[in-house]
Amino acid sequence: MNRTFDPVSLRLFIAVCEEGNIARAAAREALVASAVSKRMALLEAELGMPLLLRGRRGIEPTPAGQTLLRQAREMLNLMARVHAELSAFTQGVVGNVRIVASVSALALGLPRDVAGFLEAHPRLHVSLTERVGKDVVREVREGTADLGVVWDAVGTGDLPVLPYRGDRLGLLMPLDHPLAARRSVSFAQALPYPAVSVTPGGLLDDLVRRQAGLLGAAWTPRMEVASFEAAEHIVAAGLGVAIVPIGATGDAAGTLVCKPLKDAWARRQLVILSRSEPWLSAPARAVRQHLAEVAQDLRRAPPSPSSRGPSSR
Repeated sequence: MNRTFDPVSLRLFIAVCEEGNIARAAAREALVASAVSKRMALLEAELGMPLLLRGRRGIEPTPAGQTLLRQAREMLNLMARVHAELSAFTQGVVGNVRIVASVSALALGLPRDVAGFLEAHPRLHVSLTERVGKDVVREVREGTADLGVVWDAVGTGDLPVLPYRGDRLGLLMPLDHPLAARRSVSFAQALPYPAVSVTPGGLLDDLVRRQAGLLGAAWTPRMEVASFEAAEHIVAAGLGVAIVPIGATGDAAGTLVCKPLKDAWARRQLVILSRSEPWLSAPARAVRQHLAEVAQDLRRAPPSPSSRGPSSR
């Protein structure tokens, strides 16, 4: 087999596999379906093997197609990275690093840690994009992102992992809430009160719903919001309490308090994901090392007293 792969055909093959349908793949790539179908037929003919299975449920890759799909993503991602890093030289930038992170990671200091790195490396460009947990893992695995920061419970498979920041969940509530005077609260104590759900369908929302089920209760939030900042405004308005990472919200002009949850599941660990070393650029390795060192310094530092809300007994 002596074949030079055409990037256009590879991109179309990926689209067909991901969409499971020729027509949807064609629409995604702004082409007519017949052109995509012809490309797929030519690709199979040139490789001398079937790559796609066409059935009632749609199109799926054969075992050979799955191998090509994985390698096609690798090739196109590498080409995109080469193009991006070479293009950066025309702008005076010597490297690009793309980080995808969960909302918790972004709320708990990741932007500040990245800013600290950029102060020492002003000629690098780092982008931060919010994603739900499973998409963080997927984008790092597929190479569309260099690094990911997410809760370790998401399931990272065989991706290299380094510990990042620790995370503890707390109950965010107004200062005049019946539970606000406690030093800490249990999830069971919070369940009877109207609640606000943050990022429904995300890891945190799934965790809270699962723990409610284990207590024989239903988690039925009064409102659902997409960010911790939005949850803060809802809680400040007196419409419910919210379970959030401690420190992920502002002080709302001193009108709110966030008390730690006693439950063991309320302690979490954020991790830094990356691809294996051969696929990781030098700038991405430098950012990863910086984030890991910041996290290590934080673990060594003595705990500071919380300034959130009044002291309690």
